[in-house]
Amino acid sequence: MESIWEKTAQLPKFQPLRRDLHTDVLVIGGGLAGLLCAHELARAGMDCVLTEAGRLCGGVTKNTTAKLTVQHGLVYHKLLKEFGLTRTQAYLHANQAALERIRDLCQDIPCDFEEKPNYVYTLDSQGELDKEMAALERLDCPAALVSETALPFPVAGAVRFDQQAQFHPLKFAAGIVDGLRIYEHTRVLEVKTGEAVTDAGTIKADHIVVTTHFPFLNKFGCYWLKLYQSRSYVLALKGAPDLDGMYVDASGKGLSFRNYDGLLLLGGGAHRTGRQSAGWAGLESFARRHWPDARPVCRWAAQDCMTLDGAPYIGLYSPRLPRLYAVTGFNKWGMTSSMAAATLVTDLVLGRSSPCQDAFAPSRSVFHPQLAANTGESVLNLLTPTRPRCPHMGCALKYNRQEHSWDCPCHGSRFAEDGRLLDGPATGNLIHDRTKRPKA
Repeated sequence: MESIWEKTAQLPKFQPLRRDLHTDVLVIGGGLAGLLCAHELARAGMDCVLTEAGRLCGGVTKNTTAKLTVQHGLVYHKLLKEFGLTRTQAYLHANQAALERIRDLCQDIPCDFEEKPNYVYTLDSQGELDKEMAALERLDCPAALVSETALPFPVAGAVRFDQQAQFHPLKFAAGIVDGLRIYEHTRVLEVKTGEAVTDAGTIKADHIVVTTHFPFLNKFGCYWLKLYQSRSYVLALKGAPDLDGMYVDASGKGLSFRNYDGLLLLGGGAHRTGRQSAGWAGLESFARRHWPDARPVCRWAAQDCMTLDGAPYIGLYSPRLPRLYAVTGFNKWGMTSSMAAATLVTDLVLGRSSPCQDAFAPSRSVFHPQLAANTGESVLNLLTPTRPRCPHMGCALKYNRQEHSWDCPCHGSRFAEDGRLLDGPATGNLIHDRTKRPKA
């Protein structure tokens, strides 16, 4: 189940750590967010080391649809209500700057960068679109409300952002690793004040940045309550049309579209990890109805960390830990958010103030309806008396018949049928004899 990115790019390999060492900054996690943090910190003159438990970009990054846009759904009217004008402007400007920084980097990196318009469409009432357009006007952000698109079905309307972009995420990642100190196959087992203990040595660091998708340190920050994970599915279709843009459904539960190298990437089927889903079947049915001559050439699934209020958590891991930072909760918009995180983390490490640090602060209010939903899911599955149990915090795992895996509905860890860890925040495998496939 390789993504189109894995099939069309290779990343350089790096040796595992074999000794103790000291550095200014340790970045834990080798996805795009971690690589960009290391890249920007090194560019700022910091001595930086990055560790990755497996291979670079072997988790979420290889499964993205790789849209580069500041239009993260119909988010801005909601952020204005939640954050107020100043912090919402900071969120917008941070992502605009991130897009421009990636655009600049791509001038020297052959990564299939293409400028495209981005559309957020709705099949229902145009009311939410009107609210979003009013918010964007207040934020002085250029956008257009359109009634027709190139999609193969009618829409009630769409908000269009021009001069957005798409690229090949692994080719881009391969272009930014040169000169970085990277150790692959090096798992961090414990983080203490000023040091991280790995399976092959201890790394002492003045600052530590955790970019492991879902933070794995449970003692601080309450990320196990503030985050949940959402799983969605992608088909790469040959013989489908070029839609000349990037599209996503406003509800977050519909379909997304973008083209790459003669293929149409059709995404959808989003659901909380650990719940049952039709998987790729719904996408296949849609493709047969609209493009009967198209055929899938590959398929994959993506997993995203979702926050309580729709904005990422970027900043101090906990107010009690002054030099430990968290980067997480991109809410399905990890490309520009990764660059925004790298910029903010660099500012924080260097002791510079940033206009967006309050908007992204992990310590901001947790009083949102999603907190009750996350708590309820955790309590329910902690009390469910079935095996196997997730080694992260003990929740009952659910069997995923689409992907033949054991998934945690509490925090999104996933395991293969043989017990091998697929996705965190768990850090270890399951016992094999407790992961037999249930009867149909």
